[in-house]
Amino acid sequence: MGYRIFQWGWKFPSPVQTFEAFYYGFTQGHLLGAMVSSLRRLLISFVISIGIGTTLGFLFARYRFFDETFGFLVVALQTVPSIAWLPFAIIWFGLNDTAVIFITTIGATWTMSMSSRTGIMHVSVIHIRAAEMMGTGRGFRMFFQVMLPAAFPHLITGVRVAWAFAWRALTAGELIAKGLGLGQTLQDSRSIGDTATILCVVVIIAVIGTISDHFCFKRLEDNIMLRYGLITSKR
Repeated sequence: MGYRIFQWGWKFPSPVQTFEAFYYGFTQGHLLGAMVSSLRRLLISFVISIGIGTTLGFLFARYRFFDETFGFLVVALQTVPSIAWLPFAIIWFGLNDTAVIFITTIGATWTMSMSSRTGIMHVSVIHIRAAEMMGTGRGFRMFFQVMLPAAFPHLITGVRVAWAFAWRALTAGELIAKGLGLGQTLQDSRSIGDTATILCVVVIIAVIGTISDHFCFKRLEDNIMLRYGLITSKR
């Protein structure tokens, strides 16, 4: 409808052009290959950012000095767009996968650290003291058996937001870095005026983001919250 109303011609693809771009993109393999490459970089960066962010959040919540020093720096870094680190990434690593993974990790880590900090700080003192009386101690058992489950509502929110931020950083990084990926496909398509492929990439990113959030993170949230009695089962 928008194609006919605005009559943009080549500036915006028709439904037929978009369908053809999808068909040839997947049958000839360049869209599928770009999607697989981007997902590989994204998953590597996401796992790293979740690990670093959760660890930082725990340190911020448990140690006041650490929170008031490095925690303040993380809050400041959170306001900096991850793409601003791209020149450093290119200088340090070159135009390769490592630079893109670095940018993507930066884009998700700070959000995850702040969410995990908030979640752990809101863990009930009664639960902590009860766990200590039962012999849990203050080390890894306390963290994994008490704090992590109690902080899960905040953590899953951080995970979902970090996933969205990671997608944005990944696409921005791939626009400049070399190699196969959805961002590089956007850049190549822009260079030749292939708006149909550009729209295909946008749709692919939106569909993957929606499916992963609904069928992965949402279900994980419901299952764990049900397991720990934070919600009741739906019948």
